[in-house]
Amino acid sequence: MLKRLSSLAALALLALLVAPAGALAAGDSESAIVVVSGDVTVAAGETVDGVYVGNGDVTIDGHVTSDVAVFSGDVLVAGRIDGDLFTASGTASLRPTAEVGGNVSYADEHPDVSLDARVHGDVEKQDWPDLGGILPFIGSFLVWLAMSVSFGILGVLLILVAPRAADAIYARSRERVGPTIAIGIAIAIALPVGAALAAITVLGLPLAIGVVLALLPLGAVAYVISAWALGRRFLEAPRERVLSFLLGLAILRALALVPFLGILVALAAVVVGLGLIGAAIGAARNPQSADPAQSPGS
Repeated sequence: MLKRLSSLAALALLALLVAPAGALAAGDSESAIVVVSGDVTVAAGETVDGVYVGNGDVTIDGHVTSDVAVFSGDVLVAGRIDGDLFTASGTASLRPTAEVGGNVSYADEHPDVSLDARVHGDVEKQDWPDLGGILPFIGSFLVWLAMSVSFGILGVLLILVAPRAADAIYARSRERVGPTIAIGIAIAIALPVGAALAAITVLGLPLAIGVVLALLPLGAVAYVISAWALGRRFLEAPRERVLSFLLGLAILRALALVPFLGILVALAAVVVGLGLIGAAIGAARNPQSADPAQSPGS
C-alpha cells in the first residue's frame, strides 16, 4: 500500500513540475488536470483522466477515471473517482453520492466519509514523517517555479516579437533613473485611482473593470521589462537578447526567494518597468528626444 501511495505521489509531483504554469488540457475531457496553485472543479457530467493539485481546493462532482492527489487543500467528492484519492495536507469530504474505486489515503486530517459514500479500497493514514513544515515550502516553491516559467515565456515572446521595441526600452533605462522611477510610480498610482473614480459612475464602470483586469498582465509585462533591462546591463549588444533577458530574470527570481526582500524587489521591478514603458512611449511620441545611437543591438 505504501509503495502504491508513493508511486502516486511521485507521479503527481512530476506532473506538477513539468507543467508549472497552470491547468493543462482544459478543453480535453480525456486529459488530466494539473494545477500548481488554484482551485479545481470537475463538474457533473464532465470526465477527466486524473486531477493533481499542488495548492488549492478540489471539487469532484463528475467522473475521474484515474487518481486524485492534492498536496495542500481540501477535497470535496460528490461524484466518482475510479482510482485512488490522496490528500497530504487538508481534509477530504465524501458526500453520500461519492464513489472511490481505490483507496482513500491521507497524511494529515482524517477524511469525512458519509455513511452512504462507497469506498472500494481502504481508508487509512500513512505513517509518513511530519509534513507540516515541508508542504508549505513545497507549495511556495511550486508557485515560485510557475511564476518564473510564466515570466520567462512572456519575456522571450515579447523580445522575439518586438526586438526593436526591447532595444528602445533598454535605451531609456540608460538615461536618468529618477524620472523613470517617478513615471512608474505615477502610472502605478494613476491606474488604480482612475479605475476607482470611474467605478463611481455607471457609464465608467465597464472602463473601471477593464482597467482592473489589465493591471495584472500589465504588472507582469513591467516585471519582465525590468528583467530585460537588468540582464542587458550585464550582457550588452551584440550579445543575444534572449540570453540577456534570462540572466536578468534569473537574478530577480533568485531575489524573490528571499523573505520580505523578494516582495520589495518585485514591487521595485514593476515600478521601474512601468516607468520604462512610459518613458519609451514618450520618446516614441517625441522622436527628437530619442538618441538612436543609444539603442544597442539595432
